[in-house]
This record gives sequence, C-alpha cells and structure tokens, in this order.
Amino acid sequence: MRIWLDGRLQDMESARVSVFDHGLTVGDGIFETLKAVDGRPFALTRHLDRLTRSACGLGLPDPDHDEIRRACTAVLEANPMPLGRLRITYTGGHGPLGSDRGDRGPTLVVALGETTRRPDRTAVITVPWTRNERSALAGLKTTSYAENVVALARAHQHGASEALFGNTVGQLCEGTGSNVFVVLDGQIHTPPVASGCLAGITRALAVEWTGAKEADLPLDVLERAEEVFLTSTLRDVQAVHRVDGRELPGAPGPVTAKAMRIFDERSGEDLDP
Repeated sequence: MRIWLDGRLQDMESARVSVFDHGLTVGDGIFETLKAVDGRPFALTRHLDRLTRSACGLGLPDPDHDEIRRACTAVLEANPMPLGRLRITYTGGHGPLGSDRGDRGPTLVVALGETTRRPDRTAVITVPWTRNERSALAGLKTTSYAENVVALARAHQHGASEALFGNTVGQLCEGTGSNVFVVLDGQIHTPPVASGCLAGITRALAVEWTGAKEADLPLDVLERAEEVFLTSTLRDVQAVHRVDGRELPGAPGPVTAKAMRIFDERSGEDLDP
C-alpha cells in the first residue's frame, strides 16, 4: 500500500509523520473520507469544498485543491481496488506540545483502504451524550473524533453499527459518522445544519435528489417515525431496522427504498455531482 505524504507517494511501512504533529498532539486537523469506485473518487469537488470550509473554521491555511487532486489520483493509481475508502487528512503540522501552532506549515496525507458495500439495513442506538451545536467545532469535520469513538464502541456493544446524538436542546442531530433522516406521514425530514450536525456530502445529495425537508426534530421522533435511514459516504442511503429497542419491521420501507434507488441511479450517472 502506498500513501501520499510530504508531496509524494511513499510506502505505508516507511512513511512517517512527526510525533509533534498538531493533528496528533491536540487534534488540530481536518479530514475527508471519499468513496472510490474502480479507482475513481465520488463527489471529490464537494469534499474538497467542505475541506476548505473546515480549514477556514479551524484557522488553517486553505488546502491546495490541485495538489490534493494529484495526490488522490496518484494514490488510487498506485493501489487499484474495486471499492475503496479514500481519506484526505490535513493538519496544523509540526508544532509545540501546547495549543499554539508552529510555523512549518500543514501536513497533508492521502491514504486508501479497501472496503465492501454496506448491508441494506442496520441497527442504531441513541446515546446519553450530546452534540454541542454552539461549539467552535460545530459543523467542521475535524480529527478531534474521540467522542465518536466512544459512542460507536457503545453502539457495537449493543449490536448496532451506529450511535445517534441529540444536541444540547434535545433535538435529533446526527450519528458518529452519518446523518439521519426520518419519514413522517410519508415525507422525509432531516435535522438542519443549525442543529450541530455535519453538512454531509451524501446528506446534501439525498436532500437534493429526494426532496427531503430540513426541520428541527425532537430526539423522541425516533420513537414514532415510520421509517429511519442513514446517509454517509460509505453507507450511501442505508435503512434502519432497529432504534434502541424499537423494531421497524419491513425496513427498508417504501420511502427509504425509493431514496436508495434514486441515490444509486443518480450517483452512478455522475461521479462528481
């Protein structure tokens, strides 16, 4: 496996990032995960635009899109596979052990791992911890991911693949690495970005392609929704058949099944929508 680091391809075994990199010491970094189909990244332009927004939110220099495109192409060509997880990581670079940044410039890593298509349905749980919609990191895809690690481990302990958060005012927000949609009276709804959720790339496409409505939703909407589904880069649109102890028989339901079909068709027609 070959990765991109310090402006060139390197072997995974020999590539090294400084132990003083701010992405490691204080989580001062951002990232994007893309689906790569037969060596071609999906929605790369949207992901790069969001990477820049996240960089701006953290006060990092604007990422060089041309360099990242070259890096993605090089990594994909060096590691052929039918379905891959392409990760772009961009950090504050070498810095002191405190919160102040150094002056050596950012670190860019592009790496690829093989993956498989997700199941059509899954189980989720809710967790007692909250997303802070007023946080300085709200809506940014940062490497400060520890609370997601803890919540996802809780989900796995309960036989689920994802954990869902409410926010500080009791509204439904998002999953550890996904956005959540619910069906009420046949209409698809999803929390707005103001809830503190990440502006997911797949979320945005699902909203555009299905006509889903953004709405403030109480966390207990999960107890009465007719259907629930998740979206993310590697899940695409995935039905939920269980939320905590509540079963949703027949998942994917008709609305979710239609959303899955629309997403498959539209994403297959254009790899950079």
